[in-house]
Parts: sequence; structure tokens; C-alpha cells
Amino acid sequence: MSLLNKYRKDKQARQREITLNFGEQDALDVMSYAGLEENADYLCIDGVYIRTLYVSGYPFVASSGWLDSLINFNHNTDISYHLHEVNALSALPKLNRKITELESTKRAMIRTGKIVGSEITDPLESAVELRDKIQRGQEKLFQMSIYVAIRADSLEDLNKTTKLLEATLSARLFYSKVARYQQLEALQSILPRGEDQLSQKRNLDSSSAALTFPFMSSELVQESGILYGVNKSNNSLVILDRFSLHNANSIVFAQSGSGKSYTTKVEILRQLMQGTKVIVIDPEREYKRLTESVGGTYIKLSAKSKEKINPFDLAITFHSNDDISEHAQDLTEVISLMVEGLNASEKASVDKAILNIYRQSKKQPLLGDFYEELQKMSQFKLCERLEKYITGSLANVFNAKTNINLDNRLVIFDIKDLPESLRQIMMLIISNFVQNQVKAKPEKRLLIIDEGWLLLEHEESARFVAGLVRRARKYYLGVSIISQQANDFLKSDYGRAIASQSALRILMRQDTTTIKNVVSEFNLSEYEQQFLLTCDRGDALIIADQNHVAVQIVASDKEHPLITTNPIELYSK
Repeated sequence: MSLLNKYRKDKQARQREITLNFGEQDALDVMSYAGLEENADYLCIDGVYIRTLYVSGYPFVASSGWLDSLINFNHNTDISYHLHEVNALSALPKLNRKITELESTKRAMIRTGKIVGSEITDPLESAVELRDKIQRGQEKLFQMSIYVAIRADSLEDLNKTTKLLEATLSARLFYSKVARYQQLEALQSILPRGEDQLSQKRNLDSSSAALTFPFMSSELVQESGILYGVNKSNNSLVILDRFSLHNANSIVFAQSGSGKSYTTKVEILRQLMQGTKVIVIDPEREYKRLTESVGGTYIKLSAKSKEKINPFDLAITFHSNDDISEHAQDLTEVISLMVEGLNASEKASVDKAILNIYRQSKKQPLLGDFYEELQKMSQFKLCERLEKYITGSLANVFNAKTNINLDNRLVIFDIKDLPESLRQIMMLIISNFVQNQVKAKPEKRLLIIDEGWLLLEHEESARFVAGLVRRARKYYLGVSIISQQANDFLKSDYGRAIASQSALRILMRQDTTTIKNVVSEFNLSEYEQQFLLTCDRGDALIIADQNHVAVQIVASDKEHPLITTNPIELYSK
């Protein structure tokens, strides 16, 4: 059977199917619109109102992203570009003629004593510069047409959207006009057929024309990433893979009640689906329901709990002196926080004692072994400050063998029941424990530290976390710091270091007392500053390397009940 005969039979079969479905109607009748009403400045097609405008005036200077306001115009619009190259041989004579006219006008004005204004000098300088560049082959000349078709369900909505578009364009010094009495030709020019029936062209050099392509919108889509939410600028999806950035660390700054924990839980659920293991330090017991729903490990640490973490627990696969030396430095920070500070002499003694107990012990040493070593070294004042952790009221908190593991895909450390004085110490010990486990077996992991500003209250813990963030990338670890105290965080040198080492920044609603430091630290625009002051709960500004995107964090109907902390939803039945 020839291809022509096969095509004819297929066509007849399609026509029979259409006839069966729609009676005796012609296929063209089925596919075409029922009616079209043409007016001077709009069309009405099947109840949809359409108005087409064209850009008639352009700013004098073209800059990168000069049409962002058009492509990010958040309404139902279609945009059509028509670009035609102009032959240089035909363009140069016209350009020379225009230059001659402008120069003649300028000389005539000078002879009569008139002031030569920018309306003469600016186009003359531009024309001369363009002619020289065309002659050198540095530029080409193009004719460009830009059309925008607005669609709405009512004439009132159409008029409102038209005024918004005109105001948006005029703010960037673009001038637009409605194609009066040419709406049919304008609609034909919008359709993807490459026909410029409206023919409202403007001459542009190749540099200016190039700045309109590609559209520089605030889209952020990475195929290997997870969905964070909906782009507030153009309703596209924001999909991001934090492990594809130059590091996987992140910070989250937000006022209380802005949705920072909600955002974090949304990310946790979606990271788990991609096989990422997640560890959370939870000082406010906000992650318990989430842990239970996904079968995670929930570890409740308190002065009376059975679960223990030995601060001196070092992964047994580590044998090199470098590993022990690095661990000794981290342990020194922990001990310094426990005894409320060390001077230079005491730091040297602590360092020596730590190295000694690792050399002498064939098993994992405990805090008690370290205490005994200090006694041998006659560091009695240090021993007095450690006494409460050895034989005092806190003897069962830190002086015990580790009896937990991080094998589960989600592990939550709940430290809410610990006294305020111990929370920082425990957060530091957990972070150190996680770091050692990650070093022993590097794999894709996230460590999330909620209320991270607590760790910046003392230099020892701040210095440790800054070092952890800096080294995390080597071990396939991403560290997330969540804080509602943006000012306290950014006033600290270590806080700013952590922020600079975090490729992903999620900024949510701020108040007037914090916004100044946030804007300065992250070099935000005036629009972004206003957004952070006025955005709704669940809205965020995501900064991923050099990408800035305003996003609405969204959860599915099944995710929402697992992560919400809204008391109205939790306790009202």
C-alpha cells in the first residue's frame, strides 16, 4: 500500500469518527470557534475578550533584563516577537541621510542662537556610533516588533489588565499602544505562524536586540531537585537540588509564625523521597508527629533518659593522627562550653589530656576517663568545674557509652526537656557525634539544627558550628541552620561566616528591626526588602547561589496534616 493511499484511508477514518461523535458536522466546524465579535480595540471569541497592544517606544539605553517586567507580568497574556535583519548595504545610506539631517538641524539652531537640546544631540551621537560599528562589522541592524495579547473573561477585567500592563511598561520607559481598528491583524501577528501582519517595527542594533533574548525571568528549575513551591513572579514551579550547588548548606531566617518549621518539614519529606538521610536537632518538639508518620527514629534526650551520647565517641574506623587531632580540637570546644570557658593554659592541658586518653585506652574513653587524666595532671580547678558532670546532679547525662545509632533515614533528637543551661552543650555534642559518624561513612545526609541562634551565644559553640559548616561538603553533608533571631545571628562574626558558607538561603517574613541587617548581608534589592516586610505566611525569598526567587511554599493534602503546627488545626475537632 502506498503512503498516499494509507494517508487517504486514515483521513477517511478520522472523518467517520468525527461524524459519529458530532453528527453531520464538518470537522472544521468542530475545531473552529463558534463566533467572533470585532470591535475597535478588542475582540470577543467564544466569550473570551482579547486585546492586542504593540510596543511603540523604547528606552534610550538598553540594559540587561530590560524586558523582565513584560515576561514576568503575572496575567493571562501571549507575547510575540518578530525579528528581521536589515541588509547593511541598504541601511547605511539611510543612516547617513539621517545623520546629515540631524547635523544640518544642529548647525541651523546654532546659527540662529538657539540652544541645542538632547532631542538633537542624543540621536545624532547614537546614529554616528551605530554607523561606525556597522562599518566595522561590530553591529548589525534589525527591525523588531513586540506584540502582547491580553485575555480576560470580561471587558472590565480586560480594561483593568490593560491599564496595569501599560503602567508596568511605562515604568521601564517602554510605551505601548492598542492596535485600534487592527485587532484582527494583531491577532494574526500573535499566532505562532511567523506572520507580522500588524507591521509595527522598530530599528534596533544587534546588542539591544540580543538583550531581549532569552527571557531573563526569575525561574529556578533543576531536574534533579525537589519541589519547594510556586514562583510568585510567574507561577512556575521552583525545583532545586541543594546538593548541586557549590555546597549543600542552608540557613533559614524568619519571624516566629512565618512558617520556617513548616518549610523545613516540607523539605525533609521530599528529601526523604530522594533517598537523603535526615538528622534533626529539635529543641521545641515540633518534629515528633512527622517522625512517627514516616517510621523515623525519635530520640528524647533529658537528664533522666536512657538514650546516651558519649562526647568522646570517635568512629572506630578513624586511626590517623590527623583525625584524632581534629577531633581533639572539637572536643576542646565542648569541654570549654561545659566548664564555662578555658584560658590558654587550660586549653593546652585539655588538649594534652584528650590525646593521652585516646593513646592509653583500647576502647572508647568516657568523660570520667578524661576527668581522671586531668587529676593526674594536677588540674584540680578544672576538675572542680567538671565535678557536676561526673559525680553531681548531671552525672548520668554525658558520662555514659553511646547507645544510639543513625541508621534510620530520619533521626530526631528531642532536647526540649533539657534545662536551658544544657541545651547548647547537648546541641554541640549531637553535632559533633553526627560529624564523626558522617566522616566514618560519607553518604547523602542533612543535619538540621533548629533554633540555631542558641549556638552563637558562646564563642566555643559558634566556632565549632562554623567549622562544621565549612567542612560539611567534604563528607556529602548539608547543614541547615534555622533561626528567628536574624539580628543576633548576623551581628556575630561566626554567624556571618556560616551565612557566607551556605549556598542556599531561605528568607521569610522579617520585621523592621531585622530587615536592615538582612538586606545588607544578602545585598537585597528594594523590591526584595519590601517583599520580606509584607509577605504572607509561607512565602519566602530563596537565594540559591546567585539566583533570587520569591516563592510560596506548598504542601500536598497528604503532607500538610503531618507537618502543620497550627493549634487551630491540631486541637479543634
